[in-house]
Amino acid sequence: MAVADSDRSLELQQSGAPARERLARIWEGEAGLRGWLSTVDHKEYGKRYIATAFIFLILGGLEALVMRVQLAGPNKTLLTPEQYNQLFSMHGLTMIFLYAQPVLSGFSVYLFPLLLGARDMAFPRLNAFSYWIYLFSGLFIYAGFVLGYGPNDGWFNYPPYASMRYNPGPNMDFYAIGMILFGVSSTAGAANFVVTFLRARAPGMSINRVPILTWGTVTASFGILFSVPAVSLAFFLLWTDRQFGTDFFNSGQGQPLLWQHLFWIFAHPWVYVVVLPAMGIVSDALPIFCRRPLVGYTVVVLATVATMVMGFGVWLHHMFATGIPYLALSFFSAASFVITIPSAVAVFAWIATIWTGRPVLSTAFLFFAGFIVMFTLGGVSGVMTAAAPADQQLTDTYFVVAHIHYVLIGINVLAVMGGLYVWFPKMTGRLLDERLGRWNFWTVFLGFNIAFLPMHWTGLAGMPRRIYTYPEGLGWTAVNVVTTIGAFILAAGVLLLLVNMYVSRRHGAAAGPDPWGGPTLEWATTSPPPTYNFAVIPAVASRHPLWEGSLDESGERSSLQRGMILDDGKEMLTTTALDAEPDAIQKMPPDTLAPLLAALAATALGAAALLHAWIGATIFTLLLFAALLVWLWPQRAMGQISEQAHV
Repeated sequence: MAVADSDRSLELQQSGAPARERLARIWEGEAGLRGWLSTVDHKEYGKRYIATAFIFLILGGLEALVMRVQLAGPNKTLLTPEQYNQLFSMHGLTMIFLYAQPVLSGFSVYLFPLLLGARDMAFPRLNAFSYWIYLFSGLFIYAGFVLGYGPNDGWFNYPPYASMRYNPGPNMDFYAIGMILFGVSSTAGAANFVVTFLRARAPGMSINRVPILTWGTVTASFGILFSVPAVSLAFFLLWTDRQFGTDFFNSGQGQPLLWQHLFWIFAHPWVYVVVLPAMGIVSDALPIFCRRPLVGYTVVVLATVATMVMGFGVWLHHMFATGIPYLALSFFSAASFVITIPSAVAVFAWIATIWTGRPVLSTAFLFFAGFIVMFTLGGVSGVMTAAAPADQQLTDTYFVVAHIHYVLIGINVLAVMGGLYVWFPKMTGRLLDERLGRWNFWTVFLGFNIAFLPMHWTGLAGMPRRIYTYPEGLGWTAVNVVTTIGAFILAAGVLLLLVNMYVSRRHGAAAGPDPWGGPTLEWATTSPPPTYNFAVIPAVASRHPLWEGSLDESGERSSLQRGMILDDGKEMLTTTALDAEPDAIQKMPPDTLAPLLAALAATALGAAALLHAWIGATIFTLLLFAALLVWLWPQRAMGQISEQAHV
C-alpha cells in the first residue's frame, strides 16, 4: 500500500460509460493462467476461499460417513483403531480449521469492500498470500494423511500421546507444521480485515453505520490476532519436544497440562471466530427477507464484541475434568454461564426482527430461521456443560459431540448455506433455484437433527467419544443406526446444494444488481460486480443507503452515482477510523506472483523442517526473503519512491 501525495482536484463526477470503460482498463488483470495465479482482486479470492472450504467440507464429510458406517453396529471391523484415530482427527481439524473459518473468510473477503464501498481490501497482496498459504497448509496436512501419517490424536492433539515417546511417526509433525502455516494465513487475513474495516469505508459510513457482517468479521479478527499466537507457539514447542528433546509438554520435567491451557485459550475463542461472522451474515441478510431493519442494531454490535471478549475468559471450562482447584472451577463455570447473555441478545433481536417484519419465506429465510433454532439448541446444551458437576459426567461422551456439532454445523453451515442463497446471485449474476433450494434446506435440516439430536441420548447413556467400536448389549446400537441414517441424509442435503449451484450457475435466472431489494452498498453495483467495484466512490448518509426512500428516517440521502472517480491508476480512498471522513488516496498494487511464491517457499520450508533437510530449509528461507523483496520493492508508480531532485 502507498498513499499518494497528489494535490490534484478531486471533483465529484457522475458515473457513466466513459468512466466505467476507463476504470475497467485500469483494473482488469492479465488473462490466462498467469493472470489467474497473479491476480490480487478480492472477489476472486473470496470465491476461491469458499470453493476451497467446500472441498474440505466434502472431504471432512466423507471421513464422517466412513466413521458412521463403522459405528452403525457393535464390533464392526471396517476400520482398524489406528485408521479410526486418523479419520476422526482429520475430520475434526478439517471441519474446524480448514472449512469453518475459511468459508466465512471467503464471504468476508468477497463482501467486505463491497459492503464498505471500497475498491479492494486495504492490502490486496496480503489477501492473496493469506489464501495461498491457507490452501498449502491444508494440502500439507492432507499430504501426511494420504501417505498414512495423518494426525491421530484428535484435533486437540493432547500430550503425552502426541509426544515422540507414544507417537513416534511423523503424524503429529505434519499436523504441527501445517497448523503453524495455517496460523500465518489466519493472522495475515485478520490484520487485513481490521485495517480495511478501520480505513477503507466509504465517506460518511461512520462507525455506527457499518453493516453487522463487518462487525462480526472484525471482532473475530481481533480474536484471531490475540489467540492464534498461543496455539502457533504451542505447536512449535511440541515440534521441538518431538524433534530436539526439549521438555515443554513431556511428563518428565514438562507439563502436559500446559498444552491444554495454550490450546484452549486459543480454541475456545476460535469457536466464536467461526460463529460471529456467521451471526453477522444472519444479522445482515435476515432483515432483507423481513423487509425491515434489524431490531437492536447497537445492542447486537455490543453483544458481538462482548461475546468475543468474554470468550477469552472461559477456556478452562474445557478442563473441568483435569483436577483444577475448586476456586478456578467456580470462576470459569460462572463465566461460562454469563457468556450466554450476549448470545441471547442476538437471538432476541432476530426473533423481534421476524416478529415485527413482513417475512418472505424464501430458501434463504428458511436457512436463517433454522439457524436461530439450532443456535438456541446448541447454546442450551453448552450451558449444561458450563455447570462443573454436569460437565464431570458429560466430559468425553457423545453428549459433547452433539453439542459441538449443533454449534459448528447448526450455526456455521446453516448460515453459510443461507448466505449462499443471498449472495450467490451477486457473485455469479444468476439466482439459485428456489424449488431445489427448499429440498436442500429440508434435507439438511432433517438430516442434521436425525444425526445429532440422538447423540445427546447416546452420551447420556454413557457412550464415550473417540472409540472405534463397542460391544453388544450396551443399548447404543439403535441410536447409532439412527445417527448414521441421519448423517447420510445430511450428506444428501449438501449434495443438493452443490447440484443447485452447478445447474443455476449455467441456467439460473438472471439476477440483476439487486434481486432481493437489499439495503447495503453491494446491491448498488452490478451482479457480478466489475473489477473496480464502484464507478464512483459512494458517499453514505445512513445505515441503509438503498432503503432511504422507503424508511425516510431523515432528509439526507446517500450519493451512489456521483462521487470521486479516482482513475489516475489503481486507486482507493482511505477514510478516518471513526467518522469515515476522506483522508487520503491509496495507490493500489498491480497483480503479481510474489504472494503465491512466498506462500510456496514458506510451505517448502515447512516440508524441509519436517524432513530435517537443513540445507533445503536454508535455500527455501532465502527464496522466501526473495519473494518478499519482490513483493515489497518500492515502485515509483505507487508513490513509494520520491521524485528525483531537480538540478
